[in-house]
Amino acid sequence: RALNKLREFVEFTGEVENVSIHRLLVLDEKHLAIRLVPRHLYRLWRMAKEEGKDLDVGIAIGVHPAIMLAAASSPPFGVSEYRIANELLDKKLRLVQCKSVDAYVPSEAELVLEGRISHKKEVLEGPLADITGTYDVQRMQPVVEIVNISHRENYIYQALLPGGPEHRLLMGLPREVAIYEAVSRVVPNIKAVNLSEGGCGWLHAIISIEKQTEGDAKNAILAAFVAHGSLKHVIVVDADIDVYDLKSVEWALATRFQADEDLIMIRNIHGSTLDPSANQESGLTTKLGIDATKPLSKPQEGFHRAHIPLTPKAKRIIKLLKRKGTI
Repeated sequence: RALNKLREFVEFTGEVENVSIHRLLVLDEKHLAIRLVPRHLYRLWRMAKEEGKDLDVGIAIGVHPAIMLAAASSPPFGVSEYRIANELLDKKLRLVQCKSVDAYVPSEAELVLEGRISHKKEVLEGPLADITGTYDVQRMQPVVEIVNISHRENYIYQALLPGGPEHRLLMGLPREVAIYEAVSRVVPNIKAVNLSEGGCGWLHAIISIEKQTEGDAKNAILAAFVAHGSLKHVIVVDADIDVYDLKSVEWALATRFQADEDLIMIRNIHGSTLDPSANQESGLTTKLGIDATKPLSKPQEGFHRAHIPLTPKAKRIIKLLKRKGTI
């Protein structure tokens, strides 16, 4: 059956609308299991559950990247991610109302599954791979009953590969922004934030700052943990260190870090349940912060890389080799 009520995006009118990305386990032709992390959709489901009602959802597959980014941005509860997507699309987002459920989906979606998240039925979900590239633990999760399917002719099924670059980008990019904003409130000058590839784009953050006083790096570490609750390890470096060059970051660790003074360890704190080394039932983990910035109490020139001076002859040879494309 076709979707109806094509409309231009309008201002949010007061009802809580949430747009987010979730993994779905196919149970049979009409039922899915949905992973609900305790965030906005989980909150809406709990509200419906308390009223003894199922929660209507529209599952849109194959949408514009701006909608994906907006859905991954996690704005405050009550702010519709569609509004964010509309701004990213220069106010050209068009939505359609689902035929069988009370939900709106992007008009240009390739495939739409209309369903209801049961307030009663739960099943064992998983094991499924996630952003770490490892299998997440199995949990009891709600069941989605599919009541209608609509699609374009010759539609394209778009899927995220678990732990792939697109997965890490969508999850990590909004958190980098959140970390940047949080750290900028406690440190005068922040240069860059990188949720590193080796940290799965989720568990490890490298932050560069212009250090003004002792303690700036530790304040940055604590602010980062608050901004992104799933962070496990944070490294703070000086502005002369490229946060995307891991050899440079390791050099800072080797030459500017002392474990007895520059290490912060926080035990038994909630982290990411996707980390297989953590308690994946309770979410408790140990977090580590590393201050790899130069101590201001020592002469700063002692922490600079040495440069070999070039003679005029050496400069001419290098210039010649560059001209020939040798180097």
